[in-house]
Amino acid sequence: MRKQAVAFAALSALLLAGCTTTNPFTGESQISNTAGGALIGAGGGALGGALIGAAAGDARIGALIGAGVGALAGGAIGNYMDQQEAELRAQLQGTGVSVTRMGDNIVLNMPSNITFGVNQSDVQPQFQSTLTSVALVLQKYNQTLVDIIGHTDSTGSASYNLTLSQQRATSVARVLSQNGVNSQRFFVEGRGFSQPIATNDNEQGRSQNRRVEIQIIPLRTS
Repeated sequence: MRKQAVAFAALSALLLAGCTTTNPFTGESQISNTAGGALIGAGGGALGGALIGAAAGDARIGALIGAGVGALAGGAIGNYMDQQEAELRAQLQGTGVSVTRMGDNIVLNMPSNITFGVNQSDVQPQFQSTLTSVALVLQKYNQTLVDIIGHTDSTGSASYNLTLSQQRATSVARVLSQNGVNSQRFFVEGRGFSQPIATNDNEQGRSQNRRVEIQIIPLRTS
């Protein structure tokens, strides 16, 4: 099945309507350079940032650099992500959210049993404080992009699961935005049951596949 990628700006009432465009490099819908520039003014910084973002294949980079968020480079990247990882591990200890380091990226795995009710897409009240803790760290370490990806098990139709995974990812993004994280950093996508991490042949495996992942990626231009 073809991926259905939608930027958070197109899905949340928190964001400006009409702020997305099709990325010419990936074919995915993301925050447009024009909209990013409009949000921060029509100055040269916005234009320069947009050009950098286009060259790097991700329009968010242009919007953020144009807004004055500096990109990371060289050895600073590893140190920056090390510090962020340590703070996330401290904040999320005992919450059920796993923190995994993958090269320079950090992945937070949020199982659906602690985030959502069965067949529901609203974040459970008891998980709100956990997402607030994540938001505090993301605000502090703002030189990162934030990909929020929803996944399901294979129970039910592909279209139903794709929609549910998108709605759940969007709900997580909404809570982070409401807690002060700049939504220009977001890319939100539902992948349904296309990327399982365990078998769908038993409940234990299916429970692992029902998840939302937050991928934290250092902001750099190449």
